[in-house]
Amino acid sequence: MAIGYNDKAEDTEFEDKVIHINRCAKVVKGGRRFSFAAIVVVGNKKGQVGVGLGKATEVPEAIKKAGKRARKALVTVPLHGTTIPHEITGAFGASSVLMKPAPEGSGVIASSAVRAILEAAGVKNILTKSLRRDNPHNIVRATFDALKGLRSLSDIAKSRGKTVSDLQS
Repeated sequence: MAIGYNDKAEDTEFEDKVIHINRCAKVVKGGRRFSFAAIVVVGNKKGQVGVGLGKATEVPEAIKKAGKRARKALVTVPLHGTTIPHEITGAFGASSVLMKPAPEGSGVIASSAVRAILEAAGVKNILTKSLRRDNPHNIVRATFDALKGLRSLSDIAKSRGKTVSDLQS
């Protein structure tokens, strides 16, 4: 467990992964002042995943802040075995991400930012394609837009007032 996090038992099951670190320079009278922004994904590999952005003057501080924000913004992803229930496209800004369910043994076919999020969520078989722009900030937000839009068969049946067997036939 990282220093600075709450000492809760549930925090130990989550795994952190740094997606991107950006260095920003501010020019002042004495020279350049650097600051860092980190994007971190947190997941338990059982369907819960969150992402956070942290900014600080030191890289470890930025990562710690991003991890805290990611734990506060957890999303539950409906899984269908080891893949997603249906095809979906997520968009944010100029980026969009297409996700398709894949058969067993396909693996996670995705770019680095999308792969980190899907592996943290527990998806083991999926096909993805990053469409349009590949800015890591927008790709991460587009991936989360797609994950939030996923619906399981039981959720759809419940919203229609039917049973799952009615929808499958």
